[in-house]
Amino acid sequence: MNKRVMLLTGAGQIGMAIARRMGYGMKIIVGDKRIENAQTVAKTMNEAGYDVVPMEMDLSDRESIRSLILEGQKYGDISMLVNAAGVSPSQAPVEAILKVDLYGTAVLLEEVGKVIVPGGTGVTISSQSGKRMPQLTAEEDELLACIPTEELLSLDILQPCNIKDTLHAYQLAKRCNEKRVMAEAVKWGERGARLNSISPGIIVTPLAMDEINGPRGDFYKNMFQKCPAGRPGTADEVANVAELLMSEKGAFITGTDFMCDGGATASYYYGPLKPARR
Repeated sequence: MNKRVMLLTGAGQIGMAIARRMGYGMKIIVGDKRIENAQTVAKTMNEAGYDVVPMEMDLSDRESIRSLILEGQKYGDISMLVNAAGVSPSQAPVEAILKVDLYGTAVLLEEVGKVIVPGGTGVTISSQSGKRMPQLTAEEDELLACIPTEELLSLDILQPCNIKDTLHAYQLAKRCNEKRVMAEAVKWGERGARLNSISPGIIVTPLAMDEINGPRGDFYKNMFQKCPAGRPGTADEVANVAELLMSEKGAFITGTDFMCDGGATASYYYGPLKPARR
């Protein structure tokens, strides 16, 4: 019997929270670069009544992404995409951040967009960090959104000489994610499907703990202490947003980015987190 299929990339807390919220009754294919991570999520969810198959997948590799899609199609039509894969500024060098978070996400949205069924939905996890970078030019934004995927990493703004550090690379990747979602949502719409992104703030996950305990730890602690919410968020709170975007209640929402950051970005521009002017 054919089932509705969800592709979940990234076997982390946020992706699993969204899959648990939206994936009941579906076949869920969870892909992660570390198969043991995918197996752990699959075991946890299967023991809670879900139907999950783990798979090794490298987001930076187009053929690996295609293999994930083909695995899903063995069970039925691809109805949902949850992309929560990626690396953080404290986990990887500039080149890896651009190849995984920027290029890999673009390829995934493109490839799934070729097969998503009418009525299908997708969310990709971006980050509030992309909102803190100075505005790019309209031409640069359009290139990030629309240039052929295989030419993305050749853009001038993405060359090593123009990237200050891993945080800057991460911000550029997340800015690209938002722009790519906008452009791909137009193509998904031609198939009767919807696509959005979510930009979380500090969410308590193992990845976030790497950041909090890393070289920019004091920066992150200050961020959630001085944001309006006064605390970090949880994966389930991100899943709340995903539930709106992926359900019929969000039927008129596509091609946009939703922030879920406890007001940290608002505070960054107009509150106590605002950087001192030099």
